[in-house]
Amino acid sequence: MDYEYYTANDGCTLAFQTSLPIGAKAVRETRYERCILLMHGFSGSSTYFTNNFEELSREHCVVAPDMRGHGRSGRPLGGYHVARLAADLRGLVAHLRKSVNTVESVKIVPVGCSIGAAVLWTYVELFGCDDFSGFVFVDQGPLQDRSPFGNWDASKSHLGCYDEQTMQAAQREWIHSSANAHKDLVQSCLGYRHAPEPDTDDLSDERRQRDEEFFTRISAQCDQTWLAKLLADHTRYDHREAIADIVLPTLVMAGRRTGCFPLEGMKETVRQIESKRPGTAKMSIFYSGHWLFYEEPERFNKEITEFANACFR
Repeated sequence: MDYEYYTANDGCTLAFQTSLPIGAKAVRETRYERCILLMHGFSGSSTYFTNNFEELSREHCVVAPDMRGHGRSGRPLGGYHVARLAADLRGLVAHLRKSVNTVESVKIVPVGCSIGAAVLWTYVELFGCDDFSGFVFVDQGPLQDRSPFGNWDASKSHLGCYDEQTMQAAQREWIHSSANAHKDLVQSCLGYRHAPEPDTDDLSDERRQRDEEFFTRISAQCDQTWLAKLLADHTRYDHREAIADIVLPTLVMAGRRTGCFPLEGMKETVRQIESKRPGTAKMSIFYSGHWLFYEEPERFNKEITEFANACFR
């Protein structure tokens, strides 16, 4: 995987990793025609997918952006909105298609993890589905806050950040106690931390420490105040109606031991799509937590490859 860069329509420089060279360095390679686009979560980066790049790139071109404010991408003062991230994604899609002139067409299946899923739902609301061949949404509910609309209560909303009070408490921690926020994120997102099962979680202290350092180091790269502002926009965004407009094959992945959303909340994505187009969406429940692509990479890579191949036919 190599880093490349493009410029968003507001001048922000955005980074992404790619398994195949693009632009003037592009070669004649059929894998360009089949692109898997990996979208990381809140405070993450493309590095999250270190356990997935090699296997997924065997059959496909793999692209993984760093969202603005994350990883190696620019640090703007504004732009802390899910809609801005969706506009950035549209710019990346256009950039990729323009930069790969060795094939006639590039088909894309995006995999949105956590806030990456929210970015894709916003993309559908703003720009439709035409740029993609299918969707994968990983461990994200369509609304974080509790809401009187649609009986969206504690059985479906985010487990820890679900109203104004809890959101502001999370903001204060990200701004004023970011090291604790990073560790709390690890605690809730790794299944063996959030819901340990001693009989099956045979992990060494070295492995546990290595995992914590990996994720906290990535979160520390971000501007913490900017992240706190993004959180406010993200947690209130209700994507349910937009999800119902998805017309493409959809795979929803969820972690049984996630510390972020109840399974009932994540099942809503399948229900919304199936309500209009039966047979379009399906769900896969993993044994691990929110970062299931990291904890169960072999299964994740296999299911993504099989789903993408079906979408690209």
